[in-house]
Amino acid sequence: MTNLHRISLADMAKENTKILLKGSSRELDGHNSPTVDDLTECLFFSPGDGRIWLEDQRMLLIHSSSFGLLRRELIDSLGLDKARDILTRTGYLSGMRDADLIRNRWPDSDPPSIFTAGTHLHGLEGVVKVETIHFEFDTEKGLYDGEFLWHHSSEDEEHIAAYGIGSSPACWMELGYAIGYVSGLVGSLVIFREVECQSMGHAVCRVIGKSAELWGDIREDIRFLNVTANEIENTTQADPKLNEMEPSSPEEQLRMIGVSAAFTAATHSLKKVAPTNATVLFTGESGVGKELFASMLHKFSRQTGPFLAFNCAAIPENLMESELFGVEKGAFTGATISRPGRFERANGGTLFLDEIGNLNLAGQSKLLRALQEREIERVGGISPIKVNVRVIAATNVDLRKAVERGEFREDLFFRLNVFPIHLPPLRERKADIPLLINHFYHHFCALHNKSPSGMTQTARRALFNYAFPGNIRELQNLMERGVISSEEGEPIDLHHLFRNEFIPDEIIYSVNDQGNLSHSKTKTEPTSSLLEHISQFVGTKDSIDIEMLERNLLQEAVDNAQGNLSEAARRVGLSRPQLAYRLKKSKQNNTEE
Repeated sequence: MTNLHRISLADMAKENTKILLKGSSRELDGHNSPTVDDLTECLFFSPGDGRIWLEDQRMLLIHSSSFGLLRRELIDSLGLDKARDILTRTGYLSGMRDADLIRNRWPDSDPPSIFTAGTHLHGLEGVVKVETIHFEFDTEKGLYDGEFLWHHSSEDEEHIAAYGIGSSPACWMELGYAIGYVSGLVGSLVIFREVECQSMGHAVCRVIGKSAELWGDIREDIRFLNVTANEIENTTQADPKLNEMEPSSPEEQLRMIGVSAAFTAATHSLKKVAPTNATVLFTGESGVGKELFASMLHKFSRQTGPFLAFNCAAIPENLMESELFGVEKGAFTGATISRPGRFERANGGTLFLDEIGNLNLAGQSKLLRALQEREIERVGGISPIKVNVRVIAATNVDLRKAVERGEFREDLFFRLNVFPIHLPPLRERKADIPLLINHFYHHFCALHNKSPSGMTQTARRALFNYAFPGNIRELQNLMERGVISSEEGEPIDLHHLFRNEFIPDEIIYSVNDQGNLSHSKTKTEPTSSLLEHISQFVGTKDSIDIEMLERNLLQEAVDNAQGNLSEAARRVGLSRPQLAYRLKKSKQNNTEE
């Protein structure tokens, strides 16, 4: 077996080394939960009010031909690449949602069954029949490697009907689903590639999925997941000046990354307003990436001048005006030379005013005049200076409430609030976390010249479920800390990432007494262990009928819970599928007797 502690994942990918992982599909025995029957129980039809539910998620039942029409309209209107972007991200989010459903509904199921549940759901939802060739995983290191066959692909049927047999794969949404589902369970980015496809003339579709670390170069795969990647590439090709503005240092190469619905909505708003000269107000919690969004807006805009960022909370009030508008020689003690302010230096470009809510009232008044008249006056100056600057503001406070308290000018608020864009916190962008982890991991490994052998499953799971009060900035800091703290050739673990942060027990999965993944605070004790304790009081195991006692205990739990299997399962320390299976088995044994 390859020693994962002595060779880096990057080296493995380059050498195409076969990696033997700890768990695999060979562990499935046909009785693992959730089964197809278990999943079917989660599907509810409510025709009276026009809704269908898969557990707590609303579903739609539409004609495949209608989806084919929508797909064809996207391709014909936007082109193959753009249509593939949209459908891949749609599938990715669907896979993420199903991963959440499985993880929350069956928290104590063993890993092979959890991974396989996605294949059942894909079939249950009418998308494709999945045949597992094999899959292997290492939950300690968060690694995955699998191969599958897809039969009766709905996407292929509609694509072939519209365009015939082609030269490239067409299961874009199904591929996105596989990436989202497995990445959501592993807690890190797992990339699937379609190496054979019915739309290319093959009998079935063949897909291979591996952790991003095991593929090597995944830029082409990420291009169809990250909502901003193609936009940057297309805009750069259309406007050569953007090539000159690309960041050159590693510190500047941290970029906007995301695929979630909230992130996509914010990005679409940015693209709409970027070509205009309208003032934009970014709102959101600290650390959500307001400056990155502002910088991206500038790149998409028509400005030819520089992008300057100014933090209104970092400058003392008595220096605020001189920093923004400049100062004339002799305006005050120490002003030995005249110097331009941020407005003049950003002339022809963009001025980003971060933490605008901290600007004092005198500065607010001058800023309002600069926005209205497009001219400024230096401190101590006697003549106005014309400026052509696009102002982008950002705040993590509610400016409307600040206006009500008299802390912020109402007229300035309305002048800034021309085109507001709200940036969601990271806890509302769960689907983006695997992408961000993968990006920061490789970025900081290269920046600090470190070579850890990936990340443990515990570390990935904690990051995926952590609330991130500091948002993306905190995730970035945690990943940098983890890379720096890790040992060469060893995986990044929980203690490398978290130091003084509060980590609730329920966000960390561990192995319970049954050998299954579960929350650390919800370890379950199998019924056999309960019987061991009971036998201490009623006699030895040989003196009682263990099976009968177990059957009676389970039936009594169901009766006390008034037939509610979920409640009964909690009372005896089992999952609902485990309880249902044991009851069914007991009934079969009774019938045979």
